[in-house]
Amino acid sequence: MFLRNCWYVAAWDNEIAKNTLLARKLLGQRVVLYRTSDGGPVALEDRCSHRFAPLSVGRLEKDCVRCMYHGLLFNSQGKCVEEPGRKHVSKNTDITSFPVAEKWHFVWVWLGDPELADETLIPDCTYQDDPNWKYVPRYRHFAADYRLILDNLLDFSHLTFVHEKTLGGSDNIAATKPKVEAQEKRVRITRWYLNEPELAPYLKGHETFTGPVDRWNIYNLDIVGNIFNMDSGSAPADTGAPEGNFAPESMLFHATQVVTPEDENNSHFFWSYAHNFNLKDEVFTQAISDRIAEGFEEDKTMIEAQQTIVRENPDLPMTYIHFDNGLTQGRKILTKALNAEAAYFKTSQTG
Repeated sequence: MFLRNCWYVAAWDNEIAKNTLLARKLLGQRVVLYRTSDGGPVALEDRCSHRFAPLSVGRLEKDCVRCMYHGLLFNSQGKCVEEPGRKHVSKNTDITSFPVAEKWHFVWVWLGDPELADETLIPDCTYQDDPNWKYVPRYRHFAADYRLILDNLLDFSHLTFVHEKTLGGSDNIAATKPKVEAQEKRVRITRWYLNEPELAPYLKGHETFTGPVDRWNIYNLDIVGNIFNMDSGSAPADTGAPEGNFAPESMLFHATQVVTPEDENNSHFFWSYAHNFNLKDEVFTQAISDRIAEGFEEDKTMIEAQQTIVRENPDLPMTYIHFDNGLTQGRKILTKALNAEAAYFKTSQTG
């Protein structure tokens, strides 16, 4: 149920501090992350080859990690380089080292065929490196199948109901039919809400203008790696925003949201919500992030409750309605990619 031949976000760069070990489960695989003395990230399977003690409760020694059960020492390539009480290490003591990269303030891990781990395939999260945009790096754990979270991201009609007093604030959101474009491994959705009576609730107290609003959400969800990038904003109504003309008081945002499966029933959710105005106001940056976080807590509550019902009714099909065009396209693309990858691994094993 997981694509493996792709880069997944394992952590924010600031989660892996110097001289610390970070344990994280990714696609059902337990991984330990740390940094070498030159600051480069390392990703090893979180399992000593001897008695399967987790290395994440071990000890860093220069660029190596020592198992604190019987003392085996592993380097950053997963090779066992020391076995206490013996001149040479025993056979079959090496463990797996995963391809790892650091870009866009994320640490990425490749859990598929390591021969295919090309860093040029890392998805674009450019805004997180752009000094003209400010954000707070955020993380949340969801006790839910990653596919339910992707469904949620591909159906913004729920903003009217789940986020009535936070991110939504308008019946027009659910009433507006989006433009849905299915591409090879991506779904692109465009939503415009014109002449809204006022700004969304999460912007109250931070207004750069008052009166009617033209509001938009234009986003891409890349199925490979589960990377969601969205341009959104609010502009004074009838000032040309749909044509790309943004009045000076317009409020523009860019959201990056990443869903990395932990296992079949749990997911990691990494996100940022960047703005390109009030760049020197750190209080504003934090306040906007906190308000978006309130909305994501509403999503978490709903999706985890949904997961409970799904788990209790594994063979009961869901009913689809007209809101579901985006998420249906996403599921089709994911299924196609999963089937193609399964065929690749089958051919690799038999060939």
